[in-house]
Amino acid sequence: KKTLATIFISALSLHIDNYQWSTWFNVDHPGGRGDYEQLDAIRFYYRTRVCETPKAIEARTTEWIPARETGETVHADPTVGFWCLNEEQGPQLNCSNYAVRFLCPKGLGTWGPWSDWSPCPALCGQVGVQLRHRNCQSDSLLCSGPKLDGKACNGPECPKTACSLQCVMGQANSDCECMCEEHTMLGSVRSAGGLVAKGATTMDISAYPISALMVIFYFCFLEKLHVLSNPESKVRRAGQSAAFCCKVAGTPQPDAYQWFHNNTLMEKESESTLVIRDLHPEQSGEYYCRASGPTGAIKTKTATLRILDEHSCNPKPESHLIRLPHDCFQNSTNSFYYDVGKCPPSTCAEQLDNGIRCKDKVAYCCGVAKMEERQLTCQGYQLPTMVVTKCGCQKCVDTKSIVHGRAIAADNGEPMRFGHIFMNGVRISRTGYKGTFSIQIPQDTERLVLTFMDNMQKFVNTTKVLPFNTKGGAVYHEIKLLRKKAPVTISSTETNTLELGEVESQEPMVQIQIPPYSFYKENGEVFTGNVSASVTFLDPRDISTAAAAQSDLNFIGDEGDTMPLRTYGMFSVDFRGEENNEPLNAGEVKVSLDSTQVQMSEHLNTMKLWSLNPETGLWEEEGSLQVEKKKRGKREERTFLIGNMEIRERRLFNLDVPENRRCYVKVRAFRSERFMPSEQVEGVVISLINMEPKAGYSTNPRAWGRFDSVVTGPNGACLPAFCDEQKADAYTAYIMANLGGEELEAVPSAPKFNPNLIGVPQPYLGKLNYMRSDHEDPRVKKTAFSINVAKPSPNTAEEGNGPVYPFENLKECEEAPFSAAHFRFSRVEGDRYDYNTVPFNEDDPMSWTEDYLSWWPKPMEYRACYIKVKINSPHEINVRSHNMGGTHPKTVGQLYGLRDTRSIRDMDQTSVSAVCLEFKCSGMLYDQERVDRTLVKVIPQGSCKRDHVNSMLQEYLVNHLPLAVNNDTNEFTMLAPLDPLGHNYGIYTVTDQDPRTAKEIALGRCFDGTSDATSRVMKTNEGIALTFICGDREVTRQNVFQTMQRSQGQTVGTNIVRGESRQNQRRQRANAPRSSRRRSTRNPEGKRTKARN
Repeated sequence: KKTLATIFISALSLHIDNYQWSTWFNVDHPGGRGDYEQLDAIRFYYRTRVCETPKAIEARTTEWIPARETGETVHADPTVGFWCLNEEQGPQLNCSNYAVRFLCPKGLGTWGPWSDWSPCPALCGQVGVQLRHRNCQSDSLLCSGPKLDGKACNGPECPKTACSLQCVMGQANSDCECMCEEHTMLGSVRSAGGLVAKGATTMDISAYPISALMVIFYFCFLEKLHVLSNPESKVRRAGQSAAFCCKVAGTPQPDAYQWFHNNTLMEKESESTLVIRDLHPEQSGEYYCRASGPTGAIKTKTATLRILDEHSCNPKPESHLIRLPHDCFQNSTNSFYYDVGKCPPSTCAEQLDNGIRCKDKVAYCCGVAKMEERQLTCQGYQLPTMVVTKCGCQKCVDTKSIVHGRAIAADNGEPMRFGHIFMNGVRISRTGYKGTFSIQIPQDTERLVLTFMDNMQKFVNTTKVLPFNTKGGAVYHEIKLLRKKAPVTISSTETNTLELGEVESQEPMVQIQIPPYSFYKENGEVFTGNVSASVTFLDPRDISTAAAAQSDLNFIGDEGDTMPLRTYGMFSVDFRGEENNEPLNAGEVKVSLDSTQVQMSEHLNTMKLWSLNPETGLWEEEGSLQVEKKKRGKREERTFLIGNMEIRERRLFNLDVPENRRCYVKVRAFRSERFMPSEQVEGVVISLINMEPKAGYSTNPRAWGRFDSVVTGPNGACLPAFCDEQKADAYTAYIMANLGGEELEAVPSAPKFNPNLIGVPQPYLGKLNYMRSDHEDPRVKKTAFSINVAKPSPNTAEEGNGPVYPFENLKECEEAPFSAAHFRFSRVEGDRYDYNTVPFNEDDPMSWTEDYLSWWPKPMEYRACYIKVKINSPHEINVRSHNMGGTHPKTVGQLYGLRDTRSIRDMDQTSVSAVCLEFKCSGMLYDQERVDRTLVKVIPQGSCKRDHVNSMLQEYLVNHLPLAVNNDTNEFTMLAPLDPLGHNYGIYTVTDQDPRTAKEIALGRCFDGTSDATSRVMKTNEGIALTFICGDREVTRQNVFQTMQRSQGQTVGTNIVRGESRQNQRRQRANAPRSSRRRSTRNPEGKRTKARN
């Protein structure tokens, strides 16, 4: 206890504004010797969720009693963790079940000045290293970067002696060194990408002695400019001030800055920070910065300045329709929908401090200022719902952005096990046994560039630019990796030619020719001997390789604009000495591209060779390719595009053409086939593959040229694509959507072609030639569609409203109203329904509202709870969880929400089914002052009787009073446990920073019936909490899904008539975890089984 008190006091003595508490962790239970919440174990399970050096630790019981108030003997150390030993407690007493959290620093500290250089330790005629150091000025924050620095230095001049040196070449000088007159050392200064550095300073060494000793050169590679941080959008009132900042790095640093307002140069602004005082309405608009230097120029993203009147947030809420339960049809609206209102997800202006900052110290958003409770009349009960009645400007909800997913082989899905993940050259995470990863994105990250490196050398090191949700929440990405090509042995003393091409029965696309004696070691020494050469080629003629493309195929143009590339193939090289496996570089290597693969004549003159900068994710030019004719055999003459490159620290290269015919395609994603504004889903990754032009540009129509991904926001997503105005089918594209590993379905194009459902009117839709992937073969998955990317004609009115927008109209695309044309994807809707008394959009953490009845009481710490229920019945049964306040005085007897889920039949036992039913977890409410044991009722629909309750669950409930009354055998009532019990109790609990991720993991465990594995198939006999026996006859009461089908004419918006057989086929896929589209209604070969009746 004394140790704990000391730790808590030390935490209070810190500058708390510089720190933040982690989430609570509970990895052990007080069985055996006691409760051990060790830091190493927590890091094993939660990886980066705890900082490297926690400053303090706090512990509490699962009953939310602070450790220092329990009277138990406990121990804690922020560098080790927390432990409580049963043997140290009183007689007949054991330790409580504890959870812990850690205090971690926010951001980074500031370095102090460098010390003076230390004296040079080198003796006469030798080279040494001088050192200097610096200290981190903050005691509470960590500093990033080296603490120690060094530079080479020369020792003192040696005493002169009589010279008896005999020179093989040249003559001895006065310093007794051999001098060669009229001899010149040749070489070049190059950038990291390999191009000859323009304007590099050279040194004449003809007057220097030639010695048998080693000659050392120190080079600073030139580095292209890249943006570290973009100016941030601001909202201000007239008369206030605003600051915009751009941070650009490179070697050398930029030497000039320019600011633009609405694309007009601001003449008097030439610093990296732009300050505007006494704002006027005419100063609103878009601002961006252009930095330039010896290595080129670069432009930042635009920032928007909004200057508002007195009312910065409209107090009147926007319309927001929620779907009501199946037994709550509203006669007043003649539908199952009710308008609860919402506040627009926009920033607003509030009272600011006097400081002029690049990033506002406090962000203000338009949020809920007032809510009122309404009682809706349903069948036999009153349903409470909270309705937004007033909006106001308030502090934004704190959110965190996360990316998670899997890194797998592009050919067969093999996971990259225990691989390293790098960001800015620093390892930040690693993949698990199944290739999974989860990364919390650092604040102020503008462009997320991650490099996946395989320790086992099976896969090519892969750099990806991953889109993420800047407003917070998790986005799932599946990282496809190319398998490394098996190495071949070549001789370094001979000319070697390697041919690259991965499509059978077609000629290779690329040749790499390596002259003799071109290999050299990292220290510059020429390598002689056998070389193990592995060259992996990504062939664009194979569309299956598109998802494995590295980076996002962009480069920085001469004016600083980010420009797209169209690829003709990427190749990764790995040269190593055969004996000792040391990495080797290669000198002037010749690269030849077969010109028959390039049928667009304008591309022949613009083809270039590029290398990837793994830290910025941008491609940098290595050189141009020139047309050259070669003879192959006696008669055949072929034309190649020839270029030269050097292979040093960069090992990934690309044959690309800059492309300027660009457009944007508007796509939206929905929760179901009711394509309504309130049904839109955020956080969906929409991907577009640009295909090679069709006939007219006679080339292989199977080849792809570019791969792009964008994450949907509240208004959908705009995907970049190549397009053409003169010829509608010059460019085509495939578009797909993925949410947490689940592939969403596109709107069908056959047998019925309905423009209203597709979202694009005729005749423009016909010009775009929309076709879903199963258009010609119904056995193909329905998860993609293809279009002609026809650039809209400015002279045709119906083409000016989407879904394709000219490149210069990005803002118009992003802000397009819902009524504007767009393409659509929808989730496979399953037999489940969620209702929250306080509405919350799980795709948008910013929509969270402070209220005692919020289903998720704390943003960024989402706890999902499921109970597994077994049903003995010949029919699948709809089961409801009814969740009310149980023990908290503010919520007791009040409804949190409802969950309806239909059971899933066992494929081997026709009279058995099971359901994983969500309920509201017990725990602290939003004020974090007192816990509430949620009163949960599990109610099967129809004539059912409770048959069995898990004995361990029953014992837990009895030992953790109060105990809920369970007199009604048709249902089950409990005060939900505070502890995360696990599969032995039939309860599945997962806490995560994203609600969808928490629910997905918990569902996977519930389906499998275990606490650590996951399943795509419902296992009806594993990890059960409750068992019900239901009548043989089919229930007569309509379930939610039947009702919704029959009431299609009574709902607002656009609805879809869905056949009962189709719904039965899709249901199990939708209710299973989203890690795969194959669910238990399919056999292992992927063929759909016949549904039982």
